[in-house]
Amino acid sequence: MFLLNLSSLEILSWAIGFLVALTVHEAAHAATANYLGDPTAKWAGRISLNPLRHLDPIGTLMLIFAGFGWGKPVPINPRNFANPRAGEILTSLAGPLANFVVALALAVPHNLLDPGSNAFIFVQNMMFVNIVLMVFNLLPIPPLDGGGVAVNFLPPELGEKYRRNGPILLLGLIAFDWAFKTNLLWGILGGLVNIVFAAINLSTTFGGGLH
Repeated sequence: MFLLNLSSLEILSWAIGFLVALTVHEAAHAATANYLGDPTAKWAGRISLNPLRHLDPIGTLMLIFAGFGWGKPVPINPRNFANPRAGEILTSLAGPLANFVVALALAVPHNLLDPGSNAFIFVQNMMFVNIVLMVFNLLPIPPLDGGGVAVNFLPPELGEKYRRNGPILLLGLIAFDWAFKTNLLWGILGGLVNIVFAAINLSTTFGGGLH
C-alpha cells in the first residue's frame, strides 16, 4: 500500500494535498462548463469547494494503494456549448490547468522554506500531488481529461467508440502494471511529473528542484 511507506507528516500532506487538488480540479471543470454555456455541472452542485462533492470511491482508493487517483467525473452536455468541440476541449483542460496554478503558487513558499523543515515537506508534497493529478489526467485516455481532448480530434464514430472503451483500457493498464509489477505507467508518469516539478520551480526564479 502506497501510504504505508510514508511518515505521518507525509500522509497528512498527501491527504490534504489530494483533497485540495481534487477540489480545485473538479470545480474548475464545472465552472468552465458553466461559463461556456452548459449549466449541467452547476445544477449537480459541482461548482463547489466542498471536497465531498467531488470524491470518487475508486479514484480515492487508487490514491491510497497506487499513489495517484481521480475524482468523480463532472457531468457536461456538449450540446449546450456554442461550439461543442471547443467547449469540451476547454472544459477538459480546465482541471489540469487549475492544478498547475496551485502548484505554481505553492512553488513560491517551497523555494523559500528550509529544506529540512516540516513546513517544506508539507508544501512539497502538496505541490507534488497537484502535479501528479495534472499529469495523470492529461493521459489521452477517456475518461481522463486528456481523453476528453483526444476524442474530439478523432472521426465522430471512432471518437465515440474510444470514449466508450477508454475506461476499460485505462483500468487494464493499471491492472497490468499492478499484476506484473512492470511499473510502466508510473515510470512514464513519474518522469513527466519530475520534469513539470523542476520547470515550475525554475519558473519561480528562486531556484531549487525536487529535494
